[in-house]
Amino acid sequence: MPKVRLIDHNGDNHGVVETDEARRLAEQAGLDLVEVSPSADPPVCKILDYGKYKYEAQKKANLARKKQKTQDVKEIKMRPGIDSHDYETKMKAANKFLDAGDKVKFTLRFRGREMAHQDIGMNILKKVEEDLVDIAKTEARPKMEGRQMVMVVAPK
Repeated sequence: MPKVRLIDHNGDNHGVVETDEARRLAEQAGLDLVEVSPSADPPVCKILDYGKYKYEAQKKANLARKKQKTQDVKEIKMRPGIDSHDYETKMKAANKFLDAGDKVKFTLRFRGREMAHQDIGMNILKKVEEDLVDIAKTEARPKMEGRQMVMVVAPK
């Protein structure tokens, strides 16, 4: 006859007992016999109210899901001819996003003849990388995607 390690509704350990005996004790208590650790040898079973057990497990799962932080990707758009004040404003926003734990995607859009001066865009993104070196790590190096240059940084 298969045996299980039994824990009753008060948390007392009854040791290893026959499965039929465990079922009988659960029935006497008016509760359910629930296998809580099937991989153990012998399996661990508890005498408890299964509906209440399921409810508590669901509450724990919801609380864990509520507490976890999702990492968003915030985008900051620039142009090759960005002015120094505009650049500083964008960098303040980037710092705020990184402090909040979000990734930041810098997009530098080229229009018309600006495509001939991609080196200017590369220099701007290199400057961004240097300014953020102490609080962020570069996740995606600057690269061209059509008419825009893209770089992604993540908080350290």
